[in-house]
Amino acid sequence: MAATPSVIIVPGWRDSGPGHWQSLWAERLPTAKRVHQDDWVTPSRAAWVGSLARTIEEASGPVVLAAHSLGCMAVVHLPTEVLGRVQGALLVAPADPERRAVLSDFAPAPCERLPYRSILVASSNDPFCPIRLAGAYARSWGSEFVRLQDAGHIHVESGHGEWPLGLALLQSLAGDLALGVASAPLQPTLEST
Repeated sequence: MAATPSVIIVPGWRDSGPGHWQSLWAERLPTAKRVHQDDWVTPSRAAWVGSLARTIEEASGPVVLAAHSLGCMAVVHLPTEVLGRVQGALLVAPADPERRAVLSDFAPAPCERLPYRSILVASSNDPFCPIRLAGAYARSWGSEFVRLQDAGHIHVESGHGEWPLGLALLQSLAGDLALGVASAPLQPTLEST
């Protein structure tokens, strides 16, 4: 029998506060572990990727990553030695590290195909990453691309607290047992390209 994967929550720049879907999932999913960073305000790629890699190594068995914004960039910069532990990744509203000087340590974004299944979710009006760039990331990384209409940065301020669609997408990567949710998966309605 295959090991049940752990869900690793990978917040972005300035962390995900109360009410954010990542914070809610970290509290409610029995297998969830949250990545902690020493500096959420002035991110260092080496430090952030190192913290994520350690969290993956500390998990027992395979992992599924649930990343938001700059957390997506940490995921795609992971070293090859931990990639074998990753079963899948939900990459939500990826950051454009070239748009803000404070994020520039994460630029350029890698363009290699990810060696595991991934789903990239982006919004048509995300102020931090144009939809065309998000689509280019998805093509480069070999991710399934889910384009949401007018969903902002897909965080609390844009009305994405509980975010059932995101949980359904995560469930498709992890399976029912990993999330501890009902056996009938949610059936999202979405625009996919």
